[in-house]
Amino acid sequence: MGRRREVADLRRLLASTRLLTLTGPGGVGKTRLAVHVAARTRRAFSDGVWLVQLASLQDANLLGRAVAEVLGVRDKGSRFSMETLADHLRDRRTLLVLDNCEHLVDACAAFADELIRAVPEVRILATSREALGVPAEVRYVVPPLSLPPDDQCLTAENAGRYEAVTLFMERAKAIDPSFGRAPDHRGVARICRLVDGIPLAIELAAVQSRVLSLDQIADRLGDHLGVLTRGYRTSVPRHQTLRAAVAWSFELCSPRERLLWQRLTVFSGGFDLDAAEEVCAGDGLAREDLLPLLAALIDKSVLTHDNTGPQARYGMLELLRQYGAERLAGSGSQADVRRRHLDHFRRLAERAQASWFTALQADSYSSVVREMPNFRAALEYALSDPDQAGTGLRIVTRLYGYWVHFGGFSEARHWLDRAVRRMRDADPARFGALATQALFALMQGEVEAAVPLIDECRALAGEQRDRGERAMVTFLSGRLALLLGDYRGAVRQLEETVDRYGTAAAGDDVPQGPFLPIFYLALAAAFGGDPRAAAFAARCRKTAEDAGAQGEISMGVWVEGMERWLAGETERALELIRASIRIGRTTGYRYGAAWNIESLAWATAAQGRDDRAARLLGAATSIRRALGLSLPGFHAYAVAHDEAEAALRAGLGDTGFEEAFERGAGLDFDEAVTYALEEPENDADATVRPRAEPAELTPRELEVAGLIARGVRNKEIAARLVISPRTAEGHVEHILTKLGFTSRTQIAAWYFDHVAPPPQE
Repeated sequence: MGRRREVADLRRLLASTRLLTLTGPGGVGKTRLAVHVAARTRRAFSDGVWLVQLASLQDANLLGRAVAEVLGVRDKGSRFSMETLADHLRDRRTLLVLDNCEHLVDACAAFADELIRAVPEVRILATSREALGVPAEVRYVVPPLSLPPDDQCLTAENAGRYEAVTLFMERAKAIDPSFGRAPDHRGVARICRLVDGIPLAIELAAVQSRVLSLDQIADRLGDHLGVLTRGYRTSVPRHQTLRAAVAWSFELCSPRERLLWQRLTVFSGGFDLDAAEEVCAGDGLAREDLLPLLAALIDKSVLTHDNTGPQARYGMLELLRQYGAERLAGSGSQADVRRRHLDHFRRLAERAQASWFTALQADSYSSVVREMPNFRAALEYALSDPDQAGTGLRIVTRLYGYWVHFGGFSEARHWLDRAVRRMRDADPARFGALATQALFALMQGEVEAAVPLIDECRALAGEQRDRGERAMVTFLSGRLALLLGDYRGAVRQLEETVDRYGTAAAGDDVPQGPFLPIFYLALAAAFGGDPRAAAFAARCRKTAEDAGAQGEISMGVWVEGMERWLAGETERALELIRASIRIGRTTGYRYGAAWNIESLAWATAAQGRDDRAARLLGAATSIRRALGLSLPGFHAYAVAHDEAEAALRAGLGDTGFEEAFERGAGLDFDEAVTYALEEPENDADATVRPRAEPAELTPRELEVAGLIARGVRNKEIAARLVISPRTAEGHVEHILTKLGFTSRTQIAAWYFDHVAPPPQE
């Protein structure tokens, strides 16, 4: 009853405060409680409940981006902007759950304070081992599980009243089903009291019931607590207790299990068997021993595992990871393990680059999304050492497809900035860092930021440098000319780039192989009225189709649509642009969708469908704002946008245009795509009709429904479950059909009402 009562109390607190922080020692159940509170308050937040897990985030500068990423708000410029996030959340009733704030407490405090001042309707539920210290904050200390009094005589009838005893019994029975036949409630209660009712410590102790009697567990644990807490008199008593319980569990492991526990702490956000073997084998651990050792650590509740995808993934609770990391740091082998981790993820980034411009693109993207916490950990290590900065740079540049696909320009530029600062001026990798920075600035329309970078690249390339660097400078110059509206100059330089590279050599120097120069060449020719524009566009599309890369095929179809629109064939243009949107939707390619929907608005306006065109302009503007794209930085697009807006204002009047524009701007990404394709609109406000029981959904569909309920979009669902985006989309459609619903909002509400488990007793 206790945890349920807490959930009810916290729901009431959350209704009356802007920032509620659950505090307490690690392992006391703050995260689990916060998730249950969020699930039970879902209906009060019409615009969503979003869980931001911060345990794997080490760089405080990326905090705002981490929140924006979960919300689907992409980058604005080369630095995170609170204004962009505030604009997205303004006038929305939203709950943010910031989980594990303690290692970023100052950054979380500043972030929370600024956000709640800027956005009236947002509320924040945080978990941390200490309060954030923000004026608006209400602190709630999460108590341990309830314990029986020392003099309580426990029986089978009254033992269930106490949460700590119940948890131990459940975990022990799961390990040994015979445990509950004649349980010694007195012995269980003694153990639970020793660890102060802390859930994690109870679970660690229950694991030992497979090989030790209750009295043995209590005696050995009691001795260990007395020894290990003596050196931590400045700590909160329950922190001492839990640390001692973790240390005791560590020492009960075999020497090789302890060695693996320590080495696994270099991973962030989970790992698979291949990664564990690459990083942890050697120096006392044979590669063939890794799998049985992982199984042993799972049995001891040190590791968690997830077998839902084609490859099992393993994880470690943050408290156990921190303890193991301390032991690794004291072992003298930390640097070697971190280097192996860095090398493994460098190789993974190289494989992702090699498979990006191929039919394996979707799988490549999913693997990168899944491993982004590890890539960030590798980058953090690499960029802390000038000798490793080049390796860090190679990881950033080889993740080009991820940054563009996911709209992560500013995070990429953050890492590139750090890499350049750590490099020596004569480092040959410096050119690649500056060129990639320039390209991302150009893709965001930030001309002023791009020009000095291109100039520096030109100076580094010079006449003595290799052919690829000179060609890259020509490519960047042509891309800049396109943005500025110098179409003839852009065609000349981009055509020179294509000729210089050829299709064989381009992949080493220009992202997306030969496709990108040809794509921009076709676009420049179309806007410049070059008679070869149609041929360039056809070549662009064929290049993508020959490679089988869905994202680039979408772009190739779009550039054909743009060429037809500029040639006056509006109907054909609309057909091609919608086809591009459909192809892009299967990959979640948001950068392309921003320009697809914008150009669709121009062509729709040319048809005289003014209200729809104005809504599309609003939707495109909203997506661009979320991605941090600058329309004024794209001369041709800005001119076409202004012309379309002027015509629509003339037809609808200023008030009519602005009303339609705002309706479009209020659509989220999926809704905007649905509207652009003229598919039936979702009724997000429809009353939930619980027409199906959970049993009517397959286990995988229930898993997908749970992710939808947590606000996860189709692309991220695909990445988490290691399935293709098309398969994820199919699961969502099946769920909607089976439940008789029309929107993701209805699925989320149904899930929390009928499926989400009650708080752990």
